[in-house]
Amino acid sequence: MDLPLAAAVPAAASVGRGASLRAQGIEKSYGSVGAVRQVSLDVGAGEFVSLLGPSGSGKTTLLMMIAGFEVPDAGSIHIGEREVTRAEPNERNVGMVFQRYALFPHLSVADNIAFPLRMRKLDKAQIARKVGLALERVRLVGYDARKPDQLSGGQQQRVALARATVFDPPVILMDEPLGALDKKLREQMQIEIKHLQRELGSTVIYVTHDQQEALTMSDRVAVMNQGRIEQVSSPRELYDHPASAFVADFVGDTNWLRGMVQAIEGAEVLMSLPGGETVRGLLALQESARAAEIRVGAPARLCIRPERLKPIATSQPLSQLVIRITDEIYAGADLTLVGSSIDGQPLRLRTGAGDADAGHGTEGVLRVGWRTQDAVVFPDRDPAP
Repeated sequence: MDLPLAAAVPAAASVGRGASLRAQGIEKSYGSVGAVRQVSLDVGAGEFVSLLGPSGSGKTTLLMMIAGFEVPDAGSIHIGEREVTRAEPNERNVGMVFQRYALFPHLSVADNIAFPLRMRKLDKAQIARKVGLALERVRLVGYDARKPDQLSGGQQQRVALARATVFDPPVILMDEPLGALDKKLREQMQIEIKHLQRELGSTVIYVTHDQQEALTMSDRVAVMNQGRIEQVSSPRELYDHPASAFVADFVGDTNWLRGMVQAIEGAEVLMSLPGGETVRGLLALQESARAAEIRVGAPARLCIRPERLKPIATSQPLSQLVIRITDEIYAGADLTLVGSSIDGQPLRLRTGAGDADAGHGTEGVLRVGWRTQDAVVFPDRDPAP
């Protein structure tokens, strides 16, 4: 899985109009259920940070506490230098974009966009000027008199974006804003949101369960699981060096190989597989106490991404496996070969559909290998993905 170009573009912090955000020791429970547990997150001014995780991981609850729609049971929230932990939503000066747009159906596009300006008691001339600029930003000039039900889903989302940004908020919060759109429009809106954020220089906290969306748009991604943050990293660091088995499995596709630790050489782990092969990967969680669980003779799991497996000649000095190919999945640009190792562990290899080396090999058998730095080894104690 190649990271999109947008993931490598520097953050918009140089514009300097966003505000920093700090959540410290945040907790929130509903009855006996802990929705958010001891979460701390620092976001720089002008940074785009996504909260990524499955349903029920706590990401939307955390966003609602930052917005002021929920009050934390413990912890503090600062926007810039100001503590806003128990401030009302309208006192926080943040823009909010919801998944279902939340437009006023009886108001025109212009009046929807103007609503936060009227709440701030700007005069008519200022409102007209700012609404005009907002319409230009979201490419809706000429749509000002229409009602929401006269717009497509993508156009309604642009109105919601214009309303959330028309007053130049230092922080914009987005709760799965593209979830109701089809794939092509969703990808188009991802680019538009990122461009808009760079133009404004605002800080963005963006909730999504879509891994590709988070990797495409974010300067950093915070992966949440069961109310906690498992890892906060750049998209590339998150994908290439996951800090936990959950992150490795949730972010992108991966292969898992179970075996026993044979040797540890610095940061490299030598593993023996049940089929007799010896393979290598880098030690995960090197700075964590859990890394002590990776010891000679202990069970371990090696994570290797499907696109990092390469067909090889037997003489190449790489970790090597023989895959028995049982199926192939053609997806236009990509071809995924599905099979298993000698000992029956499932494996997938992804390559370009036109790659000359993507064939099955001899009688449905393919020898593949990978570089040590492309694999990560975890203790084999977490629930199996």
